[in-house]
Amino acid sequence: MSIAVYPGSFDPITLGHLNIIRRAAAIFNEVLVCVMVNSSKNPLFTIEERVELISRTIDRFPNVSVESSETLLVEYMRSKESKVVIKGLRAVSDFDKEFQIALLNGKLDHNIETLFMPSSEKYTYTSSSAVKEMAKYGADLSTFVPMEIIDDLLKKVKARA
Repeated sequence: MSIAVYPGSFDPITLGHLNIIRRAAAIFNEVLVCVMVNSSKNPLFTIEERVELISRTIDRFPNVSVESSETLLVEYMRSKESKVVIKGLRAVSDFDKEFQIALLNGKLDHNIETLFMPSSEKYTYTSSSAVKEMAKYGADLSTFVPMEIIDDLLKKVKARA
């Protein structure tokens, strides 16, 4: 059985993320969306909240599930017996960063491969950071994040203001 892991901070999940999930789900028997800790980021949502938000958006994909991990990605992958990391790329700058991470992961565990999936054109400019900024100003988020989480995002941003 082929199991792929799609790691990220997903703060919040965007339609771009969902596009990668949908495409990966069509290729692999199982896709594990893993909410990871990124110590260089100051997240809006807790890990538990992000897992819950993602859960609401992936129920249409029977072979996709969501979990969280505070371990190194390679340790998480070993525990799930997965050998494939899925990473979405929006621009060359994403590739530079993700390529370095892929090389590090390969050094830590030579059995792990990273599959880079280019973003669909309509999502190349969508990022969680941009979505959070737009939410602060009350922008229409319907073309950026799943409808299921828009109210949660707006409430969280308003509470932080």
